[in-house]
Amino acid sequence: VQLVESGGGLVQAGDSLRLSCSAPGRSFSRYAMAWYRQAPGKQREFVARIRSSGTTSYADSVKGRFTISRDGVKVVLQMNSLKPEDTAVYYCNSGGTFWGQGTQVTVSS
Repeated sequence: VQLVESGGGLVQAGDSLRLSCSAPGRSFSRYAMAWYRQAPGKQREFVARIRSSGTTSYADSVKGRFTISRDGVKVVLQMNSLKPEDTAVYYCNSGGTFWGQGTQVTVSS
């Protein structure tokens, strides 16, 4: 399964970004989908997950600022009130197994 992320970029602290993850010809409605991130010199860490039931969960560091949603063919991570510490490569994950190539998010102070 090929996952394709988009929407990363360079923004200032306090700005918003919207990341998208899609897989051509594949619906996500039956799978748990998640976003992870990896900052330079750090391990990849969990950011947010949405289960097939629609239940969502978030890392404490992004709770209240990030929102994960799904419309069947696309999974979206809406990121508000971005902070410099949110700078990382963001990866989409499907079913705990498949990964995208990542999209860079850089937040300047």
